Amino acid sequence: MTDALELDALWDEFHRVVNMTSQELAAWLRVRDADEETEPVPEQAGTPTGRHVLAILQKRRTDLTDADIRVMYEVVDEVTAQQDEEGEPEAEDTDRRHRLMTLGHDPLKPPQ
Repeated sequence: MTDALELDALWDEFHRVVNMTSQELAAWLRVRDADEETEPVPEQAGTPTGRHVLAILQKRRTDLTDADIRVMYEVVDEVTAQQDEEGEPEAEDTDRRHRLMTLGHDPLKPPQ
């Protein structure tokens, strides 16, 4: 179990690396999974992790489950590792940017 201080730090770090709003992420997940003939049901759009990130963004800190906390750690680790390895992707690096956006991080979005 995560103690309160550790959870506070994780919450802050998660919301720092996940720089897309829940509306932006939901729209991205729908666009990402749409093709020429079909568009997914909104609740089923995107990867399981992307959908979980979206669910976390819509929760209060006090409502987090152990699974939420696990996903938050995974997302923070993944986004941080991608940033450390190669810096932020350039506009031309579309595949990498789209992978990060599926986790709720748009590397081309200016810091707030």
